[in-house]
Amino acid sequence: MIGRLQGILIEKQPPSLLIDVNGVGYEVDAPMSTFYNLPAVGEKLSLHTHLLVREDAQLLYGFYTQTERAMFRSLIKVSGVGAKVALAILSGISAGDFVRCVQEDDTASLVKLPGIGKKTAERLIIEMRDRIKDWGGSASDFVSATSPLQGQARANDPVREASAALVALGYKLPEASRMIQAIGNTADLPTEEIIRAALKGAVA
Repeated sequence: MIGRLQGILIEKQPPSLLIDVNGVGYEVDAPMSTFYNLPAVGEKLSLHTHLLVREDAQLLYGFYTQTERAMFRSLIKVSGVGAKVALAILSGISAGDFVRCVQEDDTASLVKLPGIGKKTAERLIIEMRDRIKDWGGSASDFVSATSPLQGQARANDPVREASAALVALGYKLPEASRMIQAIGNTADLPTEEIIRAALKGAVA
C-alpha cells in the first residue's frame, strides 16, 4: 500500500496530478479540496494517498489531510459510492456541511452532487452516521471547498479546463457549462477558482 507521496508537482489538471518522486512520475487523482491547497507547478508537495487495486487497474488517490483521506475511505465503503463519486462529494461539499447533512437527514443537499440520487443520499446518511467518528479528526480539520487558493493555475483556457474538470467529477457537459455560465464574468480567473465558484453555486 502506498500511503504517502512526497515529491515535485509536475502537472495539475483537475482532477489529475503528476508527481515526480525521485525520477518516477506518479499519476494521482485528487478532490478539489486538495487542489485548492496545492503549491505551484515545480514546487515540492506531500500528499496522503490511497491505492485502489482493481482487476484492470491500480489507481492512486491523493489528499491534503489524513482526515480527508479517512472520509474518502469511509465513503467508498457505502453501497453505490465508488471512488469517482467519493471524489465528487469531497470536491463539492465541505466536511462541515456534509456532517450537517448527515445529522439533519438533509438528502436534498446531497442529491445536488453528481452521481448522488435519492437512494444513495439516504444510504450515505444512514451509513455515515456511525463512520464519522472514524475519520481521525473533526470536520473542522478538513480542507473545505471554500479554502483559499495557495497554488497558481497554469492554464491556456481556464474555462475549458474547468468544464473538463467538472465533467471528470461526474457532471454532464451541459450542466457543467450552465454552472460556469452562472458565475458571470470569468475573465482573468484561474481554472481552480472557476471550479470552486461553480461547485459552490451547485450545492448552494
